[in-house]
Amino acid sequence: MRLKCTRFAAVLSGVILSVLLLAGCQSKKEKTSDGTVSVTPTVSEKPTECQPTEVQPTEPVKRAAQEIIEEFVVDYGNYGDEASGHMKELLKELESVDKDLSERWERITKLWMSLEESQTLHYDVLPDGLPTDDSLCIVALGFQLAPDGSMREELLERLKVVLRSAQKYPNAYIVCTGGGTATLNPSATEAGEMAKWLIENGIEENRVIVEANSLTTAQNAIFTYDILTKDYPSVTQVAIVSSDYHIATGTLLFEAEAILRASGEAGESFRVVSNAAWEAPSGSLSGMFQAGALIELSGDTETAFEIYYDTYDIHELPPLGN
Repeated sequence: MRLKCTRFAAVLSGVILSVLLLAGCQSKKEKTSDGTVSVTPTVSEKPTECQPTEVQPTEPVKRAAQEIIEEFVVDYGNYGDEASGHMKELLKELESVDKDLSERWERITKLWMSLEESQTLHYDVLPDGLPTDDSLCIVALGFQLAPDGSMREELLERLKVVLRSAQKYPNAYIVCTGGGTATLNPSATEAGEMAKWLIENGIEENRVIVEANSLTTAQNAIFTYDILTKDYPSVTQVAIVSSDYHIATGTLLFEAEAILRASGEAGESFRVVSNAAWEAPSGSLSGMFQAGALIELSGDTETAFEIYYDTYDIHELPPLGN
């Protein structure tokens, strides 16, 4: 036991000496009377000073552009003009993240507000003064088919407005837009049935364009934009035909899609310049529905459908800061 204690003491002394040396201590050497060298550790006269760490100010974490866009779109969809002050703050925040995107959404927001305040509806047929060549395209927005795939009365009434407008502007293209919404007939599409009816009623087949994949008005705008910009470069102006309560939403979404996808100095590929409406006995689309559609255009389909199906919790919005 004594041998072990002696060895332990020797090891411990060596460890202490090493620690002192590493800590900046100095050693003092002295010769003893018998000629051996004695090493005595001495602490440095100047202790090490601890320097305070300078705390650098941190930049506030920037939110993603999509989060900002959805907040201000839902704000306006729910609160209307009451949200204007908060929306300006959000657009400024978006500008700090993406200046180009901020400018585009500012234009869309101004359009949205103006449509609610002063859009003129033209009933039964497109108005005079539109282009008489193939730069004009009439967009016929679809309506859900009956379960067997036949067209409901509302869609037929919209088509009568399309037909009169197409006869008035015989060089215009006509886009029929709408996908498969017949629960018992998966092969039927809104666009396909509409195109068939127009051709049977005297419209030349080469004027009719079919977009049969969309299931929402936002998708009407997205997919129609793809077709027109790819295959019909002559088209620079679009006229929306639908039920009266649907015209503002259609105009907003087609114009917004053109703004969002405009490239550089070339600007938008087309503009929405007019409309023709069927006077529906009933029907309405809320500001929140339009907000959902704009969010769908921005790429967030999941949130858009939550709004469409009325499951969006508007109470999670932050307080308005007008």
